[in-house]
Amino acid sequence: MATNGPGRTPTTARAAPGPRAARLAVHDPATGEAFGEAPDQHPDELDAVVTRAHRAWRSWREDPAARTAALLAAADAVEAAGTDLAPLLTREQGKPLAESYAEVTRTAARLRYFAALAPGPRPITDGRPVDSEIHWRPLGPVAAIVPWNFPLQLASAKFAPALAAGNTMVLKPSPLTPLATRLLGSVLSTALPRDVLTVVTGREPLGARLAAHPGIRHVTFTGSVPTGRAVARGAATSLARVTLELGGNDAAILLEDTDVEQIADRLFWAAFHNCGQVCMAVKRVYAPARLYPQVVEALAQRARDTVVGPGLDPGTRLGPVNNAPQLARVEHYTARALADGARIAAGGHRPKRPGHFHAPTILADVPPGSPVVTQEQFGPVLPVLPYTRLDEAVEAANGTGFGLGGSVWGTDLDRAQEVAGQLECGTAWINHHAELSLAQPFAGTKDSGVGVAGGPWGLYGNLRPFVVHRPRTA
Repeated sequence: MATNGPGRTPTTARAAPGPRAARLAVHDPATGEAFGEAPDQHPDELDAVVTRAHRAWRSWREDPAARTAALLAAADAVEAAGTDLAPLLTREQGKPLAESYAEVTRTAARLRYFAALAPGPRPITDGRPVDSEIHWRPLGPVAAIVPWNFPLQLASAKFAPALAAGNTMVLKPSPLTPLATRLLGSVLSTALPRDVLTVVTGREPLGARLAAHPGIRHVTFTGSVPTGRAVARGAATSLARVTLELGGNDAAILLEDTDVEQIADRLFWAAFHNCGQVCMAVKRVYAPARLYPQVVEALAQRARDTVVGPGLDPGTRLGPVNNAPQLARVEHYTARALADGARIAAGGHRPKRPGHFHAPTILADVPPGSPVVTQEQFGPVLPVLPYTRLDEAVEAANGTGFGLGGSVWGTDLDRAQEVAGQLECGTAWINHHAELSLAQPFAGTKDSGVGVAGGPWGLYGNLRPFVVHRPRTA
């Protein structure tokens, strides 16, 4: 969607004529039925979109005070539109309505946070007889490609720092969840100048063409490792900067002094929030052998007690898996684990109802080499594994190609922090998991990504340094 100046009526993006005037059907994961549609834009339309973004950048970059005012107005507009955005998000993504409202709130908060970060010039003191000063300049038009698990929140994690830095953005949501993002673009257009933020929707190769477009100076992507590598290859054709958040297989290590009942709720929801469709969710649990039966049963009981249903139902705590291919992946990993010798402590089945539902599942006695342990299942299935030596648990936690997050649980916080320091990941939590402040950096190691998002680091990732030297006067 194109954007207008403050107070103007939202308009849709001006689409360059293309050979395909197709539409994307959007399905409700709670029923499996189509309930809406979005444009299936042709890659050839991107030339006109990026040209307009470049034209808008010339004025957007010039006035930091005006940018701050526009972003604060945008945050107000998002909050005011929450009653429209949240139900639509639940319809296309599946999450409980309360979680959709939380996503809208986080989107507005992120706009406010980055609006307040304005990098100014800074003198360089290095002992030479010159006055040197470092300035920060925006990159130009940038691109964001966003997945279907947190369409609004992840979009704002990309456009808020990019716009605050003085860039313009072309934003592409997943073709599975385009509607709430298009509506968000329309809402933002009431506060942002025209073409500062443009939402494009469509199937591949739209995203690939966007990542490789010669007019784009930074590509930020969240998604799978193979697609992230393809994005990086595309961006390399024009030497564009990349920020890649490529998912994780976060481990939770419980120590011998863990109070299982005290932490069980937090641990369960750290794994099953958003139906397990969270990059930094707990995806495997390592428990000491002495506590292992208690841990399995505590998690299994919470799985059995969790109300599964459509996200719009007030009593629902766990919605459906977003799409049929992802549900098939969850079922495949579960079946493979059972074939490998695992047992189901809770769940393990699809409820007899329409939609992409899967009961929250706790797997016990899982062989450590089973794919549900070594890969990212990204769904409502959690393997729990016993250990006899702590160093073996740490080695297993670090033993995959991922390195996004991890956590350690126990009553001796100093000991837990010592163990957390041994984890090979970007963020380690103690007695909780997957909680992030807007002010902190978010980055992974190994296959979990490249670059840093969040906090001032996210802002500076959208800027380039510019140094001015001048002779020192007497």
